Amino acid sequence: MDTGRFRSTAAGRIVRTPQGYDAFVPAPLPPDLDYSKDLVLALSRADAALSELSVAGEQLPNPHLLVAPYLRQEAVLSSRIEGTRTTLSELLMDEVAVVPPGRDPADLREVRNYMDALEYGLERLHDLPLSLRFVRELHERLMRGVRGAHMIPGEFRRSQNWIGPPGSTLATATYVPPPVDEMMAALAAWELFLQDRTSLPDLVQCALMHEQFEAIHPFLDGNGRVGRLLITLFLTERRRLTQPLLYLSAYIEAHRTEYYAALLRVRTDADWHGWLLFFLTGVQATAERATGQARQLMRIREEYRQKVVDRPKALALVDLALKTPYLTVAEAQRLLGVTNPTARAAVQRLVEVGLLEEVGDRKWRRLYVARPVMDALRTPLDAL
Repeated sequence: MDTGRFRSTAAGRIVRTPQGYDAFVPAPLPPDLDYSKDLVLALSRADAALSELSVAGEQLPNPHLLVAPYLRQEAVLSSRIEGTRTTLSELLMDEVAVVPPGRDPADLREVRNYMDALEYGLERLHDLPLSLRFVRELHERLMRGVRGAHMIPGEFRRSQNWIGPPGSTLATATYVPPPVDEMMAALAAWELFLQDRTSLPDLVQCALMHEQFEAIHPFLDGNGRVGRLLITLFLTERRRLTQPLLYLSAYIEAHRTEYYAALLRVRTDADWHGWLLFFLTGVQATAERATGQARQLMRIREEYRQKVVDRPKALALVDLALKTPYLTVAEAQRLLGVTNPTARAAVQRLVEVGLLEEVGDRKWRRLYVARPVMDALRTPLDAL
């Protein structure tokens, strides 16, 4: 690690590891912040966009219809940042027992684990606040049975790790997190910071919480994914979201180089200002996108419900297609709890009105996709 790059001691200090290499120990939060005009404006815009998304979530006739596709999209994009190449279509196909061609099952398992960890975390918030115990439980779910599972899932690391390009070592790493003893002290301070509910605006605290977690890097693997999960979970716990509809992975994926550079500048130059501007801009863009998606998906729902209002099973299948845009007749039969002919008739009706279309050349177990739903989920990604 090039210690010459660490020009400020305001964000932390350099220490010597037991192996004889240098590492960075972050200072306890919060730092002294300068609420400049541009930062106040960014905070105001992000806060307004988040509030609008929260209101949109509150007004949904059935919030679970949108939580499911948003959650799947986040799982795909957060895992992609770590190198997993599964697409949203492949994940949805796998969920209806249609094996995507050429896809590594291990990639799919990692994405499914991310979904499971997020769902677990949202449920766990009902009886356990964000804490070190919560983070360990989240990590155990994330790493269960996947690549990296040998790296003590659910346990903080007991050895030194580092961040850098493939093939880097402790000597050549871009960044070396705190040694284990220093790490445990930093985690204790981080947990205390999480419990503070009066000193900072929620979005500012969330940004600081995320950066500090990544600086501590307490696990041997999965730190990035856990850190991104914590953003949504923090805002949900603070009741800034009525439904878990805000996920920053799409923005981070689109601005990956800028994201990592902003995190590093906090450690090297105590550039909290730059990091907060990046984070708040990401919240604003992501919340506005999510609000637009929610409204578009509800318009799709109402449009196609009107077209099949006289067909109860097809009407029910419209809602299910929002949650599960890829369908087979067998899956429709299971979800609707009806006979195969009834399910087939409902699917065919949605084909006739244009919500579903058959995809691929399958002689058995025909696969259908709700193209308007998939378009609504995908298109805004290009704009970030």
